[in-house]
Parts: sequence; C-alpha cells; structure tokens
Amino acid sequence: MTLQTRRKWFRGTALAALTAALALAGDPALAQSSHPIFKEKWIAGTKNPEPEMQVQRVDADTFVIRQSVETNAEAPFLYLLFGTDRVLLEDTGAGGLMVKPTIDKVIAGWLAEKGRKSIPLVVAHSHSHGDHIAGDGEFAGDPNVTVVGLKPEDVAAFFKIKSWPTDIVAFDLGGRILNIIPTPGHEPAAIMIYDPKTRWLLSGDSLYPGRLYVKLGQFHTFRDSIDRVASFTKPLKVSWLMGTHIEMTTRPGEDYPIHTASHPNERALELPYSRLSDLQNSLDHMGEFPKLDVHGDFIFYPLP
Repeated sequence: MTLQTRRKWFRGTALAALTAALALAGDPALAQSSHPIFKEKWIAGTKNPEPEMQVQRVDADTFVIRQSVETNAEAPFLYLLFGTDRVLLEDTGAGGLMVKPTIDKVIAGWLAEKGRKSIPLVVAHSHSHGDHIAGDGEFAGDPNVTVVGLKPEDVAAFFKIKSWPTDIVAFDLGGRILNIIPTPGHEPAAIMIYDPKTRWLLSGDSLYPGRLYVKLGQFHTFRDSIDRVASFTKPLKVSWLMGTHIEMTTRPGEDYPIHTASHPNERALELPYSRLSDLQNSLDHMGEFPKLDVHGDFIFYPLP
C-alpha cells in the first residue's frame, strides 16, 4: 500500500476513531501507565541524547531491547531468550543503526556470568515486515548464527511445523521450551511465541499497544489466528502479552500520529492477557466485514 493510499484511508476513518476514543476516555482503568516489569522507562525520543538501543534485563536469561525512535520511527522491540543450549533473538530491528554489536555485547555478558565461551544464536522473526528484519544481514556468514527465512515455508521448515498454520510446535532452547504458534493475517509468516519461563506471549504486530493493521483480504485469516492463539493459551496462565511496538499514549484510545518523532506520555509495552479475548470478541462481532475498532490499549485497523 502506498503512503498516499494509507493517508486517504486514515482520513476516511479518523472521525470514527475520534468518536470511539472519546467514549473510551471516561474509563481510567483502560489506561495502563505503570511499568511493573521493567525498572526503567523506555526510551521514547523525549530526551536528547538517548542511546540507539536500550537493553532491559528481566531475569537471568531474558532481555528486552528497544530501538530508538530517533534511529527509526517504528522504534521496534526485540527479544533475546537464553536457554542452556542456544539463545533465540526475535527480530533484528528496523534499520538506521547496527543491531549486532548490542546483541553480541549482551550475549558476551551472559556467557561471562556462566563461565562459558559460546552459545549458538537463532535469529527468528515475529513476522517478515521490513521494520523487523532490517538487521538480518549483519548476522549473515556467522557460523554460530542461524537466521530463519522469511517465508511461511521457511519458518515451517525450521521449526518443524508440518501443517502451516494449524500446528503449534515446541522449540527447545535447552531447559526452556518455547511454543511456536503460526499467526498469519497481519503478515503471512507471522508467529507468536509462548515462553513458559516468563509466561509471556510474544505477540508481534498481531496484538500490541498500537494500530493492528490487517488487509481486508486477510481478515478471516487473522481472525482464525487469534482464535487459535486464544484456544491454545487459555489454560496456560499467560502473564503478559508482549508486542513489538508502542503506538498508544496513556490516554485510552489515543495513538500517536504515524511516523512521529517522539512518544511523550507513552503507554507501557506490556498488555494484560485479557486484551487477547477483547480482540477475539471484537473480531467475532464484526461478522464478514472488518471495521475500525478503537479500544483503550489498541486499535484494530483494517486496510484496503
């Protein structure tokens, strides 16, 4: 979709979005401005200078990394999960900087703590849009790194998913078994990852505090994916939904303009698990035809 077409679509839906947001604004429970997981506030382009990448350690084996909005307006989040046998990096950023030096530094620090010399790295992707794969080339040729391909068949082959997208498979990092859940809709090769160690559901661009873009022709595929994720995770006591962007302010239903240079009063990254059922119910009630739907923590945005 061209930028001009997208702008026309946004203008056409702006009034509906504003009306819904005003209705939501009276419910303070929908705005989550606290950061119960992370010790620091995320870099948001509000203070200069800020680092190109910010690393926050959640536990001994779990790191979350944000790319500065000053290097790329998408300001995506990356996840680094360690097991005893290998480490998984989800996504490689949106470009405008070098990602690998930061990842190498985190891995080197972890290895030093463990008294080890090396650990194989798997580079996977929440999905294959450009703002999540721009750093892939930095890892090419490293014999200790495997970069998962970008097409559904590549993802299925690496994770041994026999029937895409209905199969959900286990992927063992060594004492840390992840569940890989195919979730096409936002993008054909999209996945979510459930991590029992943190009880996080890494939800990519399919569900995060921002605009959930789904092309009209992919609506049913997206809805099926959300149903599949909800069914699988219902008994798992998921703690948080962890997406790959923040596009919402602390005011319920209010998002930042596209490609804005800073995010003052930014909402927390983590979403409560209940937002998955909120999205599922919203999609179910739409019937055959998707429509713009503004929630306190996210906005479902069908694209022409």
